[in-house]
Amino acid sequence: MSDSLVFFLIQVLNGVQYGLLLFLVASGLTLVFGIMGVINLAHGSFYMLGAYLAYALTRLTGNLFFAVLLAMPLAVVFGLALEALLFRPLYARDHLYQVLLTYGLILALEEMRSLVFGDDVHGVALPRVLDFSIHLTGALSYPAYRLFMSAMCLVIAGGLWLLIQKTRLGMAIRAGASNREMVQSLGIDVAWIYRAVFALGVALAAFAGMIAAPVASVFPGMGNQILIISFVVVVIGGIGSIKGAFLGSLLIGLADTFGQVFAPQLAGMTVYVLMAAVLLWRPAGLFGGKAR
Repeated sequence: MSDSLVFFLIQVLNGVQYGLLLFLVASGLTLVFGIMGVINLAHGSFYMLGAYLAYALTRLTGNLFFAVLLAMPLAVVFGLALEALLFRPLYARDHLYQVLLTYGLILALEEMRSLVFGDDVHGVALPRVLDFSIHLTGALSYPAYRLFMSAMCLVIAGGLWLLIQKTRLGMAIRAGASNREMVQSLGIDVAWIYRAVFALGVALAAFAGMIAAPVASVFPGMGNQILIISFVVVVIGGIGSIKGAFLGSLLIGLADTFGQVFAPQLAGMTVYVLMAAVLLWRPAGLFGGKAR
C-alpha cells in the first residue's frame, strides 16, 4: 500500500474519530433542545467539566480509566442538580430567558474553573496500555488511543440508539417529545423524563471531554469551541434527531479534517459551507423533527 493511500486513510480515521467525539456532545444537545425545548448555551461547559474532572482525578488515581469511573457519577449528579435548581423553572419560559441563564452559567462555570484549576493548559497522561502506535507503513503509524476513542464512541452511539428505539424509557422520551399532554394523561411522569434526558445530555458531553483530554489537552475556554461546532451538527442533522446528529457529526468531522489538510487557509469556513449546502437542500436538516 502506497504512503499516499495510507496518509489518506489516516485522515479518514482522524475525521471519523473527531466526528464521533462531536456526536457525544451534539447528541445530548439535540436531545435537550428537541425534547425539552431548552436552548442550552452552557452545554459546551459540560464538555469542559469532563475534561477537568479527568485531569484532576487522573492525577489523584494515576489512571484515566479509574478517573472516568469516578467522574461519570459526579457528572450525572451535577446534571440532575442543575436541572432541578436552574433549568426546571425555564420550561415554560421564553427562549430569551433560557439564553440569558445558560450564558450566565457559562460565565459562572468558567470563573469556578479559573479559581480551582487556574488558567494554565494541562495535560492528561494516556493509559499505559494504550500508549503506543500501530505501524501502518515504514514512516506512518496511528495512535492506538485514538482507535480506542472511536470504538468507545461507537459503543455509546449504539447504546444510545438502543435506549431511544428499543426501551420503555426511549418510548416515553419519544412520546413525550411528540405530545407531552397525552403522555401525562397516560400516567407517565414527564418531569422525570426531562430529568433523565438532561442528566444524560450532561453525562454524554462530560464523557466526551474525559476521553478527549489526553489528545486535546485541558485548557480554558475549551467548551466554547466545541459548543459552536455542536450547534452546527444539530442544525445539519435536524433538531431532536439522534440519527441526524450521528450523520452530521461524521460529515463535519471529515469536512473539517480534510479542509485542514488540503485547504488550511479555508479550513475555518469548511464546516459552515457544508451547513449552508445542507440547509439549502433540506431547510429542516437531514432528519428534521423530534427525537429519532
